[in-house]
Formats: sequence, structure tokens, C-alpha cells
Amino acid sequence: MSTAELLKGAAELFPGEVVSQAHVRHLELPSGAGRFALITLDNGFDHKKPTTFGPQSLANLDAALDQVEREASEGTIVGVGITGKPFIFAVGADLKGVELLKRHEDALAMGKGGHEVFKRIAGLAVPTFAYYNGAAMGGGVEIGLHCAYRTVSAALPAFSLPEVFLGLVPGWGGCALLPNLIGADRAVTVIIENSLNQNKQLKGGQVYDLGIADALFEGADFLEQSLAWTASVLKGEVAVARPEIDRGEAWDQAVARGRSVADSKVHGAAPAAYRALEIIEAAKDGDLQAGFDAEDRALADLVMGGELRSGIYAFNLVQKRAKRPAGAPDKSLARPVTKVGVVGAGLMASQLALLFLRRLEVPVVLTDIDQDRIDKGVGYVHGEIDKLLLKSRINQDKANRLKALVSGVLDKAEGFGDADFIIEAVFEEMGVKQQVFAEVEAVAPAHAILATNTSSLSVSEMASKLKNPERVVGFHFFNPVAILPLLEIVRGEQTDEAALATAFGVAKKLRKTAVLVKDAPAFVVNRILTRFLGEIQNVIDEGTPVEVAERAVEPLGLPMSPLVLLELVGPAIGLHVSETLHGAFPDRFTVSENLAAVVKAGKRGFYVYESGKPELDPEVAALLKQGDTVLTEEQTRERVLDAVAQEIALMLEEGVVAEAQDIDLCLITGAGWPFHLGGVTPYLDRAGVSERVNGKPFLAPGVASVPA
Repeated sequence: MSTAELLKGAAELFPGEVVSQAHVRHLELPSGAGRFALITLDNGFDHKKPTTFGPQSLANLDAALDQVEREASEGTIVGVGITGKPFIFAVGADLKGVELLKRHEDALAMGKGGHEVFKRIAGLAVPTFAYYNGAAMGGGVEIGLHCAYRTVSAALPAFSLPEVFLGLVPGWGGCALLPNLIGADRAVTVIIENSLNQNKQLKGGQVYDLGIADALFEGADFLEQSLAWTASVLKGEVAVARPEIDRGEAWDQAVARGRSVADSKVHGAAPAAYRALEIIEAAKDGDLQAGFDAEDRALADLVMGGELRSGIYAFNLVQKRAKRPAGAPDKSLARPVTKVGVVGAGLMASQLALLFLRRLEVPVVLTDIDQDRIDKGVGYVHGEIDKLLLKSRINQDKANRLKALVSGVLDKAEGFGDADFIIEAVFEEMGVKQQVFAEVEAVAPAHAILATNTSSLSVSEMASKLKNPERVVGFHFFNPVAILPLLEIVRGEQTDEAALATAFGVAKKLRKTAVLVKDAPAFVVNRILTRFLGEIQNVIDEGTPVEVAERAVEPLGLPMSPLVLLELVGPAIGLHVSETLHGAFPDRFTVSENLAAVVKAGKRGFYVYESGKPELDPEVAALLKQGDTVLTEEQTRERVLDAVAQEIALMLEEGVVAEAQDIDLCLITGAGWPFHLGGVTPYLDRAGVSERVNGKPFLAPGVASVPA
């Protein structure tokens, strides 16, 4: 079957493909180097819409290659270049089509189709060049790897092979070509380590430093500089030297390192990283066609697997649902925010002040109970601005301007009299927060929104003693504030549409993923995590060894073990939230006496790290009082997952969020739960837990699974 026939058949499976064009134009290279064919990948005039590859897009590229192949064989061109539209090179396969594939053979055909088109680039009779002028991911990176030479823009913001992150492998040459270009160890970093590190992106300079690109040029005149460099290469004035690839022990060590990274991140729970490593390992002998064939097989197998479907589901949540929050009010009701007040000057409050300052660039004023605390909070913000300046993230003028916008005062009337949005981040105790809001309401203008960063307390109760409770809204951030995207926006019983709309408007300016949440104990993430951690603590208290309980959930591939997570949260905070939830739901949430003892002893966690790895603190071990019921890892895992499935079902019945998709979006963006779980509900459905506990799955067939 020809490539054209293969792609024509595959096109029927991608009805919603955003078709990309491949425009060929000719130009004369500088210095009389000759006539050159430049292929531009483009899907329209919307520069924000990424260029992707589906069957029809590949067919368009194939047709463009027909033309330049003919011209190359006739000797009318001296070379071929590939670039993208402004700011975006190309971002890989069309995932909307991939999630519609129902059969293994269809997935295999899609893999082969991409390979057959891309291989033609390397087979052209003239030198080929890729000009990475903008964001390049997945297949967008791989098309360039098939070229003989590559340049990259210093302004390029994002470059990656993210397939393993989603549950795939780089399937159009990435696994076979990249290690043969830059060595196995660097390829493992890009394909495995970066992907599993929350899909870490490379900048243009890093792409060059890794040896993926042969030349680095500034963004302003990137294409012109690239074409001048191309002319120098074709005329023999520039010789591209690449290091010899070590195909001995170093290659094997790189693959072993990749397996260690995969084990530490997913613990064997998701197959994509291991399939990619198998292909990299086999690529050691340089047999590219064997590597391409292995990519096709791995791609087809993984497309039919649950992890990939969960990965695409999670990707769609983060890229689409996050931008259109369910239940968000009419944005026209939002009030302008020209000044922000922050009650508190501790670490959390200072982080919030910095975020508001950087994103809104309006005056931000902190207040606290004494001047020393205020000075420390303002000093923290100034220090973080200085760090940004040192890293060249901002210039001196911007740094001076931001510093001038932040201040601290003891008198709330002085600081908040003209504030439009005031957020409290004080001690997590209802009486304290009610007092703070009473003081703020007395001095704040009538239009000001009063927000609380509470992690578990009732927003409605907090507002209940105010004259205007309708302007109080929950605005729950996750720590570290600068990194975790989630913002739980909590509607109190009397919160009005204007307050809610303003909260969503501010969240968008803060570049946060906002999810509307009902005013229920601990909201979403903390409620699920507390139930999850509570069951782990229960089995430990009942007699299961700590190490068994910890290992039990390793197959989920969570970002950290339960007790390490508890250490990050802080045992005292974990205890407080469990007490809050025990008060609300005593039949399901317990308060661990062992955890209480750890907190009372002033321990910051269960582990010590003197050996370089976590080991149970002997002092904590001496505190533990355990029963004689010992569960296996499998029994522990089943019990924990059953508890999580039950809690999510109850939350949906209570209307804490609109749909299960919001639960998953919260876990991904607020707790770092992996894409291959889809948050959690696709995994619970796939593993049969939802059916066992609730009698039905959370998601309809095909939502995060192979369509029926």
C-alpha cells in the first residue's frame, strides 16, 4: 500500500482533524548559494492555534514532498527547509483523532503513515534543514530529526517529546533518531526524565546545548539568519561537527538510568516509559528501520491501552475544561481590581502577595499583628523580586516598579480603605477568621470582595456574622503557590454572582486553573487526600508495617508516597484537617492517635534522611502504637482505593463539583496526580473499583477509554 493510500484510509478515522497545510515557496539563498525550497507548516492565520499532524495534514506534507523531491532530482533546487508559522513550529499528532481510534490496526496504520512521510525527508537528494522557529513538541520535534541539519530560535519557549507523559512513546522517529543524534543519556533525559517531570519543556538555548540543533539564532530575525547559515553550509564555509556517539557501556548505563527514573516516578504502573526505553536500548546498533518498526508496534499497543486514554483525557481537562470552568458566572459581572489587600504576612500570605503583585501589577498591601511580621513579609516579596532580576526574568525597571507597589501597614483602615480585593491567610481557626473578616468589613469599601484562603473551614460560617456575607468567597490556593495551578473557588451559601465573577476574573489574571466548588468540608483535594491518607494511617494503626502501607500504593505512580506527602503538608495541618472532617463525617474520617502523638512530639514527619533516603525515624517508631491486624500490600491498596472511590461518589452526590471531570482536574493541578491515572476516576473505572464500590463507573464509555 502506498503512503497516499495509507493516509487516505486513516483520514476517515479523524473526522474532526484541524488540517494543516504545507506551503512550498522558493527563494534564492544569500551569497549566491542557489535556489532553495522552503516548506512552511501552517493551519491558518490564528497564530495561537497549534499546527498538528493528522492523516490529512500528513497527506498535505506528502504532496509537498512530491514537489520538492521532483525538483531535487531535476537539480533545480540545492536544498529543502522546513519551518512553521510565527511562534509555532508544530506540536505533533492530532490527539482528537487518536482518542477516536478503536482498533489496533488503525493505530498501527497511523504510526506507519507518519513514518512513511517523515522518512521521505531524509531520502531527498539534497540537504535538508529544519528551522525550529517556535514551539515544537512530539511530531513537531521528530520531523526536524529527520532533517540533516537543524537551527533553533533563542526565543523558542517550549520544546519537548511529551509522549511518555501522556502514555505514548515518541512514535515517528524520536526514540530511534534522538539517541543516535545526541547520545543515549541525553535522549533519556528528553524522552523519559523531562516527560515524567511534569512534562518539562526545553528553551531554545537548551535545545542547542543538547546538540539537537546545530545553530542558535535570535528570534527577531531567526529565519533570515538560518537561511544565511544554510547558504554557508551548502557552500562548504561552515562544517557541522557532531560528537561521536558512545555505543558501549555508556549507552547501557543511560538506559539503566532511564529505568531508575521511570521506577521512581511510576513504579511500573504505566508502560509507556518502559516501551520507550526498550526502543532506545535497541537503537544502540543504529538500525533505524528496526527502530521505526518498533515505534509503530509500541504506538499501536499503547493507543489501545487505558493509560494513553487517561492521558488524553487528562490533557483535555487541563487544556480545555480548565479554560472554561463549569458553573462560572457571567464574566461581565466581574468588578475591576486595582488594589489588593492581604491579611497576614507569614509564608503563605507572602507567597500570595507576590503572586498578585506579579500577575496583576497593582498595589498590594499586607497587614499583620506586629511590624516585625509585616517587615518580614514585605522583605520576602522584595527578595523574590531580586531573584527574578538575577535570573533575568525581569529587568531593573520592572523590579523597581514591583517593589514600589508592595507595602505593609499595621492599620487595616489605612491599608484596605481603597482595596478592591482582600484575601486573608491567617491561622486556620474559625473564630480567628471571623474576627479578621469583621475587622476588614469595617474598613473596606462596600464593593470590595473578601476572600478566604481556608483549606477546610466553612466559607458560609465564616461570613455568617458579617453585614454583607454575599461578598465573601473561598479562594483556596495550593502550596507552593507559584507552582501548583489549582485554585478552588468556593461559593458560600450567600456568595453573590458579582463576587464569584470577580473571583474567577482574578483567577484568570493569576493564570490559575479555577474550579467552582460547593462550600463543603475540606472542599475537593484536601477531602480526597485526607480520606486517602486516613486509610493509610488506619492500616498502620491497626498493625500493618509502615513500609508495607507505603509500598501498597506505589503502583499508582503518585508523585510521592503518602507519608512523604504528609510531611510536605505538615503533620499538624494534616491532623487539623482530619479533625475537621471527622467532625463532619465521623463514620468515614478518623483521627489517628499515632498522628496526634507525632504532632504532640513536635516531629515534622515520619522519616529521617541521614542516609540519603527516607527511613522511619526511630523516635517516631517508638511513639507508634499498633494493633495486630496486618494487611498485605494488595489488601491495603484495595482498601485505600475503595475508600477514595466511595468518597468521590459521595462528593458528586452532594454536588461539591459539577462532574467527575472536575474531581480529576483538581487532583491533577492541585495534587500533581499523574496523567496516566487521568486524575483518578478513569483509573478507578479501569481497575473495576468504581463498579465494586458504587455499582457503576464514574465516566461514560469512551470518555477516558477506547470507544465502544
